Amino acid sequence: MDHILSKLILYGSMPADSILMQMGEICRCAREKSQSTDTLITRCYEQIKRILIVSTDYAFDENLWQNYLTFLLITDENPFTLTAEKVGAKEGSVNVFVRNDYHAFRQLFHYDFSWLEEQLGIDCFSRILQYQAIGKPELMYNKNVSEKVRALSRKLAAAADEDVFFELITGFYKDYGVGMFGLNKAFRIFSEESGKICFRPINNMQQVVLDDLIGYEIQKQKLVENTKAFVEGRRANNCLLFGDSGTGKSTCIKAIVNEFYPQGLRMIEIYKHQFRDLSNVIAAIKNRNYKFIIYMDDLSFEEFEIEYKFLKAVIEGGVETKPENVLIYATSNRRHLIRETWSDRNDVENENGMHRSDTMEEKLSLVHRFGVTISFSKPSQKEYFAIVSGLARKAGIQMDQEELLKGANAWELSHGGISGRTAEQYVTFLLSKGTV
Repeated sequence: MDHILSKLILYGSMPADSILMQMGEICRCAREKSQSTDTLITRCYEQIKRILIVSTDYAFDENLWQNYLTFLLITDENPFTLTAEKVGAKEGSVNVFVRNDYHAFRQLFHYDFSWLEEQLGIDCFSRILQYQAIGKPELMYNKNVSEKVRALSRKLAAAADEDVFFELITGFYKDYGVGMFGLNKAFRIFSEESGKICFRPINNMQQVVLDDLIGYEIQKQKLVENTKAFVEGRRANNCLLFGDSGTGKSTCIKAIVNEFYPQGLRMIEIYKHQFRDLSNVIAAIKNRNYKFIIYMDDLSFEEFEIEYKFLKAVIEGGVETKPENVLIYATSNRRHLIRETWSDRNDVENENGMHRSDTMEEKLSLVHRFGVTISFSKPSQKEYFAIVSGLARKAGIQMDQEELLKGANAWELSHGGISGRTAEQYVTFLLSKGTV
């Protein structure tokens, strides 16, 4: 195996501690007999455990070794894969090197571990080549990733030569992209000790669709129209969804991401304390072949907080303009985002009957940076009952209508008042009692 790995060119820069590189080193030591049998067995079991952990995370099944290699291929970001993601596999000299790598990977796909097992007296590799997972893949958080990896893995295993291998992999890059952005819908950011900004996938994102949010048709239509223009490459605006708590603002944005994910829409959730990193985040995604929504939930600022200045600079202004593949969507319970105080009016100027305060203008100008503002107000009693009825129907609850609404009325009186969230909580309560 180490001989095969030594021939990799574009895909040869994988970390030395990766499973694949460790397996190559184990095979070298076993062939040269430079380590004891017990040490090599221990090292093999360590890598088997790592493969099983990855396989459990992504619900891999059948041939775990081939699933793992496929996962490596579609997540390795190198100059070729990033170019193939954007423009496809164009003819060029680099393709000679790529086909060389794919020839090596075909050998790895069908690598015969029997010599290693016989030498060490183990059978763990034979077992992961014909593995039967416990549980159903559809119950896993990473169902989307799992399905893509397993489907591509089966095709690659059946590829007749490196040319077919090439077409399959580059076709995947073009259709879905490469790396975590190609496989996942949503992400959060974190900073390494070196200061580098990294992205962490949100694997258990709520599988909500717009039809799950009953009512608010005008609001949903505005958001859909703006997002549709964005993913189609037309001009679109940053969006602010504001209004009463529990009215579905956050649910709307999650549903939008779920709906437009197949067209290349991705979401990056950023918290207020991370606004200083906004420029670095945008720099990391501006050249990718995706449309990104930078999502800020429950956005608001107290009078002593200055993070809003970083947000203003990114949305509009500054030397570098915001890339065309990035929009900012935010939700807030406040219309103007920043708390106003009477002290803000200390610099009020009066000229020709007009009053102007620089401090207030500074604070209020943030909301004006959002080209689309959508109001979500608390539903009326009639609308609340309609939401309850709709959610109950979707959940398969067959209660008498009068009894259902009577219970909904009693529930909202003791659970925070009328809202879509209250309606959802009431229906969840009925389901918890086994009401169908």
